[in-house]
Amino acid sequence: MKIYDTPDIRNVTLIGHGDSGKTALTSALLFAAGAVNRLGKTEDGTAVTDFDDEEIVRKISLQTAVAHLEHKGKKVNLIDTPGYAAFVGASKAGPAVADAALLLVEGVAGIQVLTARTFRFAEEYRLPLAFVVNKLDRERASFDRCLGAIQGRFGRAAVPVTLPIGQEADFSGVVDLVAMRAHTYADDGSGQATTSDVPTELKQSADAARAALVEMVAESDEKLMESFFESGELSQEQLAQGLAGAVRDRKIFPVFCTSATKLVGVSVLLDAIVNLLPSPADRGEVVGKNPADGSELRRPVLSSEPPAMFVFKTVADPFAGRLSLFRVCTGTVRGDTSVVNVRTGNAERLGNLGVLQGKQTTTVDELRAGDLGVVAKLKETQTSDTLTDPSNRIEIPAIQFPEPSISFAVEPKAKGDEEKISTALARVIEEDPVLRVGRDPQTNELLVSGSSQIHVEVAITKMKKKFGVHAVLRQPKVPYLETIRKKVGPIEGKHKKQSGGRGQFGVCVIEMEPLPRGRGFEFVDKIFGGAIPQNYRPAVEKGVREAAAKGPLAGCPVIDFRVTLLDGKYHNVDSSEMAFKIAGSLAFHEALKLAKPVLLEPVMAVEIHAPEEFMGDLMGDLSSHRGKPQGMESDGNHQVIKAVVPMAEMLTFPSRLKSITSDRGTYHMEFDHYEEVPAQVQEAIASEAAKAKEQA
Repeated sequence: MKIYDTPDIRNVTLIGHGDSGKTALTSALLFAAGAVNRLGKTEDGTAVTDFDDEEIVRKISLQTAVAHLEHKGKKVNLIDTPGYAAFVGASKAGPAVADAALLLVEGVAGIQVLTARTFRFAEEYRLPLAFVVNKLDRERASFDRCLGAIQGRFGRAAVPVTLPIGQEADFSGVVDLVAMRAHTYADDGSGQATTSDVPTELKQSADAARAALVEMVAESDEKLMESFFESGELSQEQLAQGLAGAVRDRKIFPVFCTSATKLVGVSVLLDAIVNLLPSPADRGEVVGKNPADGSELRRPVLSSEPPAMFVFKTVADPFAGRLSLFRVCTGTVRGDTSVVNVRTGNAERLGNLGVLQGKQTTTVDELRAGDLGVVAKLKETQTSDTLTDPSNRIEIPAIQFPEPSISFAVEPKAKGDEEKISTALARVIEEDPVLRVGRDPQTNELLVSGSSQIHVEVAITKMKKKFGVHAVLRQPKVPYLETIRKKVGPIEGKHKKQSGGRGQFGVCVIEMEPLPRGRGFEFVDKIFGGAIPQNYRPAVEKGVREAAAKGPLAGCPVIDFRVTLLDGKYHNVDSSEMAFKIAGSLAFHEALKLAKPVLLEPVMAVEIHAPEEFMGDLMGDLSSHRGKPQGMESDGNHQVIKAVVPMAEMLTFPSRLKSITSDRGTYHMEFDHYEEVPAQVQEAIASEAAKAKEQA
């Protein structure tokens, strides 16, 4: 396969809300450039970048995928990302390794909740960005309405560079405002365009739009502004070069109009990707850190530099093993290039390098700075790892994926499959860094955490299909805790046992008091003299710690209290560590009875994004489920509710949110603090725990 140098590479990620047509546009660009011989379609399972079985069944993107094409001698790497709330966290991998972004806006729905969120992903990486108003052939689609919404939300820097010819079903072409030419597309699905003068009926609006474009380009550069003031116009060359510079510097976000499924406007967009969007070299130096001392390092993006690779995605293939997708940040990489994993400090053997066309891999001899590739069977490398020249190490910043917001307990469908589940889940989470797997030390449940219920369900389905391991999901137990509210003492714990021979004797006197939330457990030794020998006192603490593992209300750990050891008694022959451990445990239990124990529950900080018309119903739902709203703010066409809600009430929130907002709302939550459970709720929890104990 042809080798491309850095200036001839374009890395473009397609981002946006679900169903805006990212995968369809990826397929259309590949087809228009001749990279594939037929137009892939999501609905019939032939889209190049939606190749996973679950993606084909659900007809949505579930993971980031890569494809490539050549146009006008330039290699364009396309990074297609998920757009639904359940999976959008994984789409951060696209902006992390791209040099520009296409943010798709659906021609009917316009700006949606994840449009703004994915825009922020691009903003985080300072990516040049172009808007693509797609699906303009749909009924009730409107470019003008969408453009107004884009400019209202993202500012006047969003400037159209193409205008639609025709509306809805009659959308048949675009006017290129830079060249002031019309491109009318054949309706046979070939994507072939006829170029002509701007239609008379569009001439006035096209002239006005071009004048606005010229003015914005002139504003972006002082020399162009001087030229514009002198002549009142910019030359074609000045406009083209000035626009490319303004896009690179994020001073202008060009807006294009397309119908990916009908290939209308796709060829013009393809030209713009090559002509307007920057190469890796145009984006400046790679910024990382020196692994030795943490200081900042900068390297030019040149193929002559020492090699450094950044892994942005991992695929767990049951046949090919682990596939690592990477960007060559600097230097040139070949199969025999020596690299070391900065995180582990160990060398990795690269072997055969390849480039991806969806799931198909083509072997290449080398990849140069800025290019994207794939390598199989790296031993220890994970997503966000840097592979670098051993003598010139640099560490690229890891991708900051969002934290999971919901957890489910997972258990094997068949007995004896616990180990298989753990192994298979480890492989699945290699692919999806938003997923987490861990065992709750309090409930001893194996938990799978993700951004939503469907996110976790898809992971379990993948585990079944890829690795043949069947599992069942259920709601996790809420990790309640217990604490005390009153200082008590002195309390005596006495263990005395005499049954012939050496007996057991230990007496301790303690005082117990509550501590502020988050302080944990403190043990204070205030014995003066030899009431209890020094070597037996740690046993008292150990007895208290072990007894605190199960509180009196619901068998939950007791936290945030201090035990002070005041006095005690011992026997020269019968005392032992075990005797004082039991004495400490007995004293603790006696003290608990008097210290007003109370149940604590985890409370989550919740952010809910939804259209304004649902705010009343959502507020009512939160109030009826013990939630406490903390405020509300605007986010474009949506409102954001901030609240704190007990975790127990959030377990069923996803289905309630879906019902209230007709699946137009999203939320994120994270642990905030523990607080006391209301008395009525505490009684119900304690009663349920008592029943479970009886049945055990």
